[in-house]
Order: sequence, then C-alpha cells, then structure tokens
Amino acid sequence: MLRVDGLCVRFGDRRVLDGVSLTLDAGESMAVVGSSGSGKSTLLRSILGAQRPDAGSITVAGQQVVGLREKPLRALRAAHLGMVFQEGELVGELDAVENVALPLLLRGVRPEPARHAAHELLDRLGVPTEGVPAERMSGGERQRTALGRALIGRPALVLADEPTGALDTDTRDEVADLVFEWCAKLNTALLVVTHDPVVAARAGRSVTLDGGVLHETSAPVR
Repeated sequence: MLRVDGLCVRFGDRRVLDGVSLTLDAGESMAVVGSSGSGKSTLLRSILGAQRPDAGSITVAGQQVVGLREKPLRALRAAHLGMVFQEGELVGELDAVENVALPLLLRGVRPEPARHAAHELLDRLGVPTEGVPAERMSGGERQRTALGRALIGRPALVLADEPTGALDTDTRDEVADLVFEWCAKLNTALLVVTHDPVVAARAGRSVTLDGGVLHETSAPVR
C-alpha cells in the first residue's frame, strides 16, 4: 500500500531526509519516532504530495505520488489516503456527522447515504452524534471523530501525525487503541508519526528517524 524508495529532501544545505526507504502492506502498522525537527512531518508531507522531494519515489496503492499534478493528486488522496492530525483539524462549526461525511460528499456521494455511513461509523467509535459542533467537543471526541473522517472512505493508507500528542494519558490510550484496532480491522496500512514510546509500541514495526535516516528499532510483532 505504501512504498518509499531513496527519499531525499534538502532545505538549503541541510538534508532533512537522506535516502529514506520503507514499505507498508495492507493491515500493517509502522511508527516513526524522532525528536522535534527530525523530519517526521516532512516525511508525511512528502507522502501526501505536499512536499516535492529532491530525489526518490513514493508509491501509494500502486500509484506514483512524486510529480503528480494537482488534480490527479487530489483524486489519489480522496481515493486512497486518510489523515489524522494532532489536534483533529476538524471544521469547528460542523458536528461529528458532518465532519465525517465530508470526504464522501466531496467524492460525490449523496448527502443521505453519506450521513448514514458517518452515523454508523461514529456509533461504533463511541462518538456522540447529537449535533454538538466540533469546537465544543472534548479532545478525545475530536480525535475519534478525526479517525472516523480518515476511515470513512476505507482508504488504503492512513497517516497519523502525533494523533495523541494533545491528550491526557487515559484518553491517549483509548484513542491509540482505536487507531490501531480499526486500521487492522479494515486491512488499512497505518503510518504513525509520534514522539510517544507508548504509542509507538502498539505498532507492528517501529523505526527511528535520526539525521534524516531511518533506523529499525524493533522487530515486527508476530
């Protein structure tokens, strides 16, 4: 579902990513751990097509990302990619159902079936759907809603950027469990960027990004 080969990104004289390579199959999870400024976010931006690398290739669901024009890149993201951000990045004035239904609506799904699918998924994720706007939700509710939005289109790959970084310990554990369990349940590949070793330990593989280079930090979970 994801293949990165020899990815290099330079900012001036600094090599932020230096020959990074990784692969993720359907249902597999990987955590990328690193200090602030280590290039974790640059890696995610490159996979999303928001950062053009200086060298290397990125393939998502069999399609090359590097060099795609804006329209096919948007289509690739809509069809195959889900994203969970640290703060949820929801539309504040919309409620949970509206936020989760939004990706389906943008793909041309009619409002009624899109809302029905969003209701059903949010119920399974334990998110209240009584019309509370996202800006008034708790941190845990926002992140569960963000997970629902990422999963509603059954993407090939979910990217999670510090998805529990703004949560307390109990809520962190709850949200981390949901992220890993649901991606495995839907056979979706999951790449998590985190500074939290507790979250990283849930992944099938854990790697460290240091000096622009990936280092394996644990064997795959059997």
